[in-house]
Amino acid sequence: MPTPEKAAFLRPALAPGLLGAIALVAGASLVDTTIFVVFRYVVAILAAILCVFAFRGRAWGYLPFLAAIVVLWNPVYVIPITGKPWLILQFLAAVVFVVTAIRVRVPAPDAPAPAPGRTAARRR
Repeated sequence: MPTPEKAAFLRPALAPGLLGAIALVAGASLVDTTIFVVFRYVVAILAAILCVFAFRGRAWGYLPFLAAIVVLWNPVYVIPITGKPWLILQFLAAVVFVVTAIRVRVPAPDAPAPAPGRTAARRR
């Protein structure tokens, strides 16, 4: 029986992306309360972490959306958006978190090099 090969890439953005999406959906019901500041901290920090993973994985297309989330959910300098636009932004940001979590892949540091004569699989 052959030994399984190590994966050529990792998905380090999966856990923070899904946690951020959960925080965004849970925080949607608490938008007008004082506890929402905690959710703003959580979302801003997780979006910054996803920015780092998107940069490492060379997923440049996700960086502007994640940077916008970091700025909009920043609890220190609050941008005054309230009501339905904010709720819509909450769910759009959750979608961005989930898509980024699934699509960002980082090359594994100890992955074996492809054998000579074999081409590496195309990244989609």
